[in-house]
Amino acid sequence: MGNRLTKIYTRTGDDGTTGLGDGSRVEKDSVRVETFGTVDELNSIIGLVLASELCDEVRSCLTRTQHELFDLGGELCMPGNTLIPDRYVEQLEADLDGFNSSLPPLKDFILPGGTESAARCHLARTVCRRAERLLVSLSVIENVNSVSLRYLNRLSDLLFVIARLLARSNGGSEVLWVHGDRR
Repeated sequence: MGNRLTKIYTRTGDDGTTGLGDGSRVEKDSVRVETFGTVDELNSIIGLVLASELCDEVRSCLTRTQHELFDLGGELCMPGNTLIPDRYVEQLEADLDGFNSSLPPLKDFILPGGTESAARCHLARTVCRRAERLLVSLSVIENVNSVSLRYLNRLSDLLFVIARLLARSNGGSEVLWVHGDRR
C-alpha cells in the first residue's frame, strides 16, 4: 500500500473535486465517483448485516464479499485497471446455488423484512442494484470491466437468497406480498 494517511483531511476536495487512483481529479458528482461511492455504501450495509447473528457459511461469504467490494472500489477508482476476475463471479454463483438449494421454490413476491438481518440484507440488495445501474451508466461513457457488471448482478441475486435464508432463520418466515384485491 503506497500512502498512509497521517492526517485525514487534505483540503484538496474543497473545490468539489476528488482525486482518483491514477492521480487525475474529477468532480465529486461524476458517474465514476457516484459508482464507487455506492459500492462503498453497499459494503457498509453488508457490515450491518454482518453485525447480525449469522451462520458461519453466510458470515464467511459476506466477509469475503466485503473484501471483493473493496477491490471493486479500487478498480473504479483507478480507470483502466482490472481487479475483479471471473473467479469472483464463479464463487458468487457457487454460493448462490448452495444457499438456494435449501430454500423452497419461489411462488410469490417477497416483501423486504421478516427479521432484522433479512431486512438489512434486502437493503444491501437494493443498494447493490443501484451500484449496478450506475456501473451500466458509467459503461456508456467509459470502458469498464464487464466482469464487474456480472459481479454486481450476481451479488444482488445472492443477497436476495441470503435475505430469504435470514428471514427463515430461528423459526421466522418470509413476508409474502399480497395483491391489493386480496388484502
